[in-house]
Amino acid sequence: MIPSPEILTDVIQLTTSDLPRQGDSRSHRVKIEFAALSHPGRVRSNNEDQFLVARLAKSMHVCKTSLPDAGTTYFSEEEGYLMAVADGMGGAAAGERASAMAVRSVEEFVLDTLKWFLHLSGQEEHTLFNELREGLARADRAVFERAQRDRALRGMGTTLTVGYSVGSDLFIVHAGDSRAYLYHEDELQQLTDDHTVVQMLVSNGTISPEEARHHKMRNVVTNVLGGPERGVYAEIHKLKVADGDILLLCSDGLTEPVRDAEIAEILGRSASADEAAEQLVKLALERGAKDNVTVVVARYQMK
Repeated sequence: MIPSPEILTDVIQLTTSDLPRQGDSRSHRVKIEFAALSHPGRVRSNNEDQFLVARLAKSMHVCKTSLPDAGTTYFSEEEGYLMAVADGMGGAAAGERASAMAVRSVEEFVLDTLKWFLHLSGQEEHTLFNELREGLARADRAVFERAQRDRALRGMGTTLTVGYSVGSDLFIVHAGDSRAYLYHEDELQQLTDDHTVVQMLVSNGTISPEEARHHKMRNVVTNVLGGPERGVYAEIHKLKVADGDILLLCSDGLTEPVRDAEIAEILGRSASADEAAEQLVKLALERGAKDNVTVVVARYQMK
C-alpha cells in the first residue's frame, strides 16, 4: 500500500449484465472491477480532487400486496455504472468546494433527471447525449452561482471527466484537463482532449508535445465548470469496450509527472484494478507529485 495516512481509498468489485438487444441473439455478462485512489501529493496540504464510482440499478419494493411477497425488494439485472474525476481550482478551499459541488451535482442529476437508458439505439442514444450535455451545464451553473454568492469563492472552478458505462457501451463527457484513457490490446489511447492553452498551441503546430510538458502555461485551463464566466463546453465520446479493456480516469496530478508509456506499462502488468491504481499513484508520488493525484481504474471482463 502507499505509505501515507492521508490517502483515500476505495476498491469495489461489481457485476453488470449486457443483455441481448433487439435482433441480437448474443448474451454475455460484463464484469467490472473498480479501484479509486486520491492523494494530496508531496507539496500541497489539501486535496482539491474528488472521485465517484456509482452503480445504477432498477429496483422495486413491494409495500403491500395480496401475494405472499410484501416487503420484498426486486432488482433488475440491468445495471449501469457512473465514474467521475474532478480537479478543483481556486484560492483557499475554493477548489475543493468546486470539485465537490460538481460531483454532487452529477449525482443529483443522474438520480433525479437522467433517463437510465440501459440499451441504447437511435433516438435514445441522441437523447442521452443531450442529457449528458445538460448534466455538465447544470454542474457548471451550480458552481458558478455558488461562487457569485460568496466573494471568497469568486472564480472557483473545476475540471470534470465522467464515464457512463452500460454493458459494452461507454460514454465519456469531459471538460478541463483531467483525462480519460482506454487501455485496449496492449495500447493506451487518450480519449479526451486537454482543454488548455498549451494543447491549443500543440494542435496548431506552434509547439511540440514534448515542449508542452514543460511549458510555463501548461496548467492554464480554457474550459472548466464554474470559473470567471458562466458556460462550459461538453466534450462527449461513445465507444465500445471489449474483454480485457481498462478504463482510466485521472487528474493531471498523475499525467504531469508520469508519461503515457509508463501508464500503459502499469495497466498492462497489474493483476487487478487495485494494484494498477496503487502503482500509478505511487509512481506519481515518487516523481514529486506537485499536484493532487487521483485515479479511477475500471477493468472489463466479458463472459
